[in-house]
Amino acid sequence: MAKKGSFFKKIRISYNAPVTLTFSLAAVLIMILNALLKGTLIPALFTVPGGTGCPVPFDMHAPLDYLRLILHIFGHADWNHLVSNLSFILLLGPVIEERYGSPVLALMMFVTSLVTGVLNACFSPLPMLGSSDIAFMMILLTSFTSISKSEIPLSFILILVLYAGRELFGRPSEQNIATLAHIAGGLCGSLFAFLATPKAAARKNSAAQKKQDDRERSRTIKKPTSEEDNSTVVGSIEL
Repeated sequence: MAKKGSFFKKIRISYNAPVTLTFSLAAVLIMILNALLKGTLIPALFTVPGGTGCPVPFDMHAPLDYLRLILHIFGHADWNHLVSNLSFILLLGPVIEERYGSPVLALMMFVTSLVTGVLNACFSPLPMLGSSDIAFMMILLTSFTSISKSEIPLSFILILVLYAGRELFGRPSEQNIATLAHIAGGLCGSLFAFLATPKAAARKNSAAQKKQDDRERSRTIKKPTSEEDNSTVVGSIEL
């Protein structure tokens, strides 16, 4: 019984990806608050208006509409919509956050949401909400990571095709413009990160390689070879 207790004491839950986890928890909390407020919170704060012809067009004189250009990624139509997006975000987000760092990931998400919101406010006849653009950005970034290693895993190609196919063909035709805005926002965010971080990644890899070389060099210096050991023994016998 003591062994079992000591085993559980060693296990702890780590907040390993702060940006990804904070975003996901915020989206879940907003859905709960929206349900408690009878569905009024998300349409009021977390839905970006559309352009000309939209029932709720973007108002350039309303400061709240500018916030909605970014905050729309926290709002979702229903729990199924939320779970579908968080399945990708929680799977890929920690990997990307470890590679690029939390500040860069937060900046990528900001750029992606802003580009998507602006495109929707300019061209879409419908309001838009959801984090599909963030999920698409993460799928592309994971693919870019593999491309940098001179290979493209078939699994990520299939994920990309399935996700894009669901977005384009799994929705009513009048939502295609909003879907294209999601995809364009994901492209911009991932391209921004791909162009902005190679030097940092290279420095990180160089530092890791230098540490490994120093470790191997010190191991080689400290450990004598078998031939050196034998010559020392023979010399002592001759004396």
